[in-house]
Amino acid sequence: MSYLDELQDRIGKIEKGGKEKYHQSNEAKNKLFVRKRLKLLFDQGLNVEDAFFANCMDGDLPSDGVVTGIGKISGQDVCVMANDSTVKAGSWGKRTVEKILRIQETAKKMELPMIYLVDSAGARITDQIEMFPGRRGAGRIFHNQIKLSGRVPQVCLLFGPSAAGGAYIPAFCDIVIMVDGNASMYLGSPRMAEKVIGEKVSLEEMGGATMHCSVSGVGDILVKSEEEAIQYAQNYLSYFPANFRSKPEARETKNAKLFEKSITDIIPQNQNAPFNMYDLINRIIDEESFCEIKKKFAPELITGLARIEGNSVGIIANQPRVKGGVLFTDSADKAAKFIQLCDAFNIPLLFLTDVPGFMIGTKVERQGIIRHGAKMLFAMSEVTVPKISVIVRKAYGAGLYAMAGPAFDPDCCLAFPNAQIAVMGPEAAVNAVEANKIAVLPEEERASYIKQKQDEYKENIDVYRLASEMVIDAIIDPNTLREELIKRFSVYAAKNITFTERKHGVYPV
Repeated sequence: MSYLDELQDRIGKIEKGGKEKYHQSNEAKNKLFVRKRLKLLFDQGLNVEDAFFANCMDGDLPSDGVVTGIGKISGQDVCVMANDSTVKAGSWGKRTVEKILRIQETAKKMELPMIYLVDSAGARITDQIEMFPGRRGAGRIFHNQIKLSGRVPQVCLLFGPSAAGGAYIPAFCDIVIMVDGNASMYLGSPRMAEKVIGEKVSLEEMGGATMHCSVSGVGDILVKSEEEAIQYAQNYLSYFPANFRSKPEARETKNAKLFEKSITDIIPQNQNAPFNMYDLINRIIDEESFCEIKKKFAPELITGLARIEGNSVGIIANQPRVKGGVLFTDSADKAAKFIQLCDAFNIPLLFLTDVPGFMIGTKVERQGIIRHGAKMLFAMSEVTVPKISVIVRKAYGAGLYAMAGPAFDPDCCLAFPNAQIAVMGPEAAVNAVEANKIAVLPEEERASYIKQKQDEYKENIDVYRLASEMVIDAIIDPNTLREELIKRFSVYAAKNITFTERKHGVYPV
């Protein structure tokens, strides 16, 4: 065999990955081979692959179980690390870790987005001294992720397990896309939990995709297949610049979708009657441009990316159909991360406000609702991108503050003609102030007295009075909201501010 024949033979063996039985096992689970995943992800597969021959002297560890390199997604160069689960279940050895570190360092030097295709059983215990504790050990991966955070987009596609310390790769990414039925992440396996703390639990209950996307919030997007995960990642990246130094590229403008009912038709006059906030969102954004994040987690608050006149916009909106749109600890956390994400990559923010306030009661106080709410306010206050607040129907209590109220330097605060801004709603306010007097009134007089006081209260918080006092900047016809946003975001695009001079804030985490 000539040296060229030997080279081609070695390349062929490495490209095949692990043993055939592991490929068959993955196929039975509807899992794609790592190189098939990369072919689907990139426009034309990897343009550059690094350390292809890593650990080639060991025939059972082709590429040491991880593929790293650079390819193009919609013409944009993107760095990638992808576990090969046919090789020792995608576990990490010394060279695996070194390859991941090097591609992260490349992403930092070139300021390119970084994608992690995770499908790994975690560290190889037999190699722990070489790959775990040192300066170029596994911990350095997370250190690099933290350095990259806010510098370049970081996306995790979780196709299989992400076990033990490896679970922090998803945790430090901007977004985690999980494939239902196969993806999981946990610090300790069910077997370990039973052995150490005596808890018997299934893998899905412990760290499955549905649990993480709906309960823990560590997962962001739940998908049914790997192909769907890849398509979501491609679409998601289209809203972002390559790094923090630039702004997202404008895309082809599409008109908003046409509906039989107008915005005024879908919003009830009754402040407490539920309506679907998605109906409003879909009437103001470019058609089919909404890319929702954390849909299954804290659904009382909607967060997602969209386009208005072809330009990327981050939307934070209360959802009156779920828990009345009240803010809880989870919804505050959800908002805080999304706001930071958009601000990091120069994506303007739109707040659609219909909020009764933050939840009250013993349960949420014990959960730290004040601390979590402060986290949302902190993130919202710090942003330097253009931000517009729209009072759709109501903004009560600290809910006004959290949704970019006037005190938090929105570029403008708009309101619909029936909007209300107050410490609390008319019903609660009258009850708080007049409870004793109401209690001593004859039964037949109570209803009319309560209505009288509520009407007086509504006059006091009348939207035109708020506009007269310059609490809000404009009262607009709801049906013109899209045009108003196009005009204002275009003007505010030139915004250039520094929030404050300091090393960093002391975050209420």
